[in-house]
Amino acid sequence: MVVIPTIILLLIFLSNTCLQLGLHYINAFQVYTSDLTSLFLWTCPRCKGHTKGFEVIEIIVDVENCLQAFVGVAPDPRSIIIAFRGTQQHSVSNWIKDLFWKQLDVTYPGMPDAMVHHGFYTAYYNTTMRYEILKSIKWARKTYGNLPINVVGHSMGGALASFCALDLSVTFGSKEVELMTFGQPRIGNPAFAVYFGEQVPRTIRVTHQNDIVPHLPPYYYYLGEWTYHHFAREVWLHESIDGNVVTRNETVGLWDERSRSS
Repeated sequence: MVVIPTIILLLIFLSNTCLQLGLHYINAFQVYTSDLTSLFLWTCPRCKGHTKGFEVIEIIVDVENCLQAFVGVAPDPRSIIIAFRGTQQHSVSNWIKDLFWKQLDVTYPGMPDAMVHHGFYTAYYNTTMRYEILKSIKWARKTYGNLPINVVGHSMGGALASFCALDLSVTFGSKEVELMTFGQPRIGNPAFAVYFGEQVPRTIRVTHQNDIVPHLPPYYYYLGEWTYHHFAREVWLHESIDGNVVTRNETVGLWDERSRSS
């Protein structure tokens, strides 16, 4: 049995990465700014000094496909940060409606049983995103040494961040890459989720109980391999109310779609 070693490794992993949660959160949301000068100079009023010493290497903007990301080097933890922007506010409602009808329509390369979401897959692999990110990582590692890589993203940006982390884990090794996403949608079927967990074990998906996006595209247990399925591991943010007391909780799970509908 490997249950105990897996749990021990998870606790070690979480004790390290959860301390970095605030920094990852800032990186994931700072990328939403439309002021590229502010982004490049890292003058974010909400960062409160946490980004001191952070160096932006490249801002990647794909106007045609409405995509934006940046690559930079953080002093603490000393690592390369890749952050993907999610859906712009003016298009969120249409994007959510669209996700209800998205089908699994692409077989992931090298995995004949792994099906993924065509739009998310294409947004990373078939646009300027992948080429520019790989170029920036190579430059950063040549300049600063073989730094570990942290990939973050929110909502749709979490989907792109996941494909990016998988790509980088295959390229540089799973020990070199960590992924943290916030409110990301499902991106593949159960076979893909298993494959992803094997390739990117240092993963945390942060979801909130009132966020609809992690429920999309929908999961249907009776469709087996032909439905979308989240990969592990989830940190679920939820609230419990006892009289006039509201308690904010964090639940860490290895994840099983059948245990909850999110």
